[in-house]
Amino acid sequence: MEFRQLGASGFRVPVFSLGTGTFGGKGEFFKSWGDNDVKEATRLVDICLEAGINMFDSADIYSGGAAEEILGAAIRGRRDQVIISTKATFRHGQGPNDVGSSRFNLVRAVDKALTRLGTDYIDIFQLHGYDALTPVEETLQTLDDLVRAGKLRYTGVSNFSGWHLMKSLAASDRHGWNRHVAHQAYYSLIGRDYEWELMPLGIEQKVSAIVWSPLGWGRLTGKIRRGQALPETSRLRSQLSVDKGPQVADEYVYKVVDALDEVAKETGKTVPQISLNWLLQRPTVANVIIGARNEQQLKQNLGALDWNLTPEQVKKLDEASATPLAYPYWHQRDFTERNPPPV
Repeated sequence: MEFRQLGASGFRVPVFSLGTGTFGGKGEFFKSWGDNDVKEATRLVDICLEAGINMFDSADIYSGGAAEEILGAAIRGRRDQVIISTKATFRHGQGPNDVGSSRFNLVRAVDKALTRLGTDYIDIFQLHGYDALTPVEETLQTLDDLVRAGKLRYTGVSNFSGWHLMKSLAASDRHGWNRHVAHQAYYSLIGRDYEWELMPLGIEQKVSAIVWSPLGWGRLTGKIRRGQALPETSRLRSQLSVDKGPQVADEYVYKVVDALDEVAKETGKTVPQISLNWLLQRPTVANVIIGARNEQQLKQNLGALDWNLTPEQVKKLDEASATPLAYPYWHQRDFTERNPPPV
């Protein structure tokens, strides 16, 4: 298993981690992801550890905390063998303070996560989203206190804009607080917005990407093609718009899948394996979160490891998935002598 350095820290993480969104299956939203119980989750953890994948990602809102509880049970007795990554800040209750990045909510959220996970520390703790109502100084000092207390090892963010992250990094530098080392972000062959601003920021500020939904909400599983009905178990059939991810034109998806099919013939690999391998070759990417409803899906994803696409194959996929840049990025690309693109 390849391990990569996480941001500007000395900590190294495996290139794959297992997402626990399929653990628990509580509520309409998360049931559509999966409903692994402790026995099933333990088997998935066993397979990961056998393959050298020792990092597991969760969040307090996954199945109302049940995902963290199941993960805690699945790793019981082997906490020292694993890396736990989890998140908080999204609404998790009806109270006025059951949301956000305030000192009140973060301290409570971390303590509850520790209890659910059955551990006394979290390796990587990320703010699940930006809180514009709480001063970044309050948030960052709280996280720094939690690190110094030994409850957190490293901190990061998720779903931040470039200026959100840079504002936080600048405040940490100004006050001497622990700096974010990771940004858990959406990135895939059919979702390359990350490259416009967040990737250059990550390169310059040494903040690694932990990639979520690398298969574009199931659009890159190899089951989505022209003239074919959606699979019965596809999340794209969900009535919840948030479960379908961003709007992506069908023809664009087909164009990318056509290129993936060409590379599949050349490599003997599957569409999802190629999609995952492409991500592993992108700048700033330290870790890609893979999801699995069952043992078969997990083992299929593991086939993306221990080989690399050729430069020609990467170029083919890059060209098929390229989209027009938004302003000011298209303008900046005309002045690359002093402002070179990251990729």
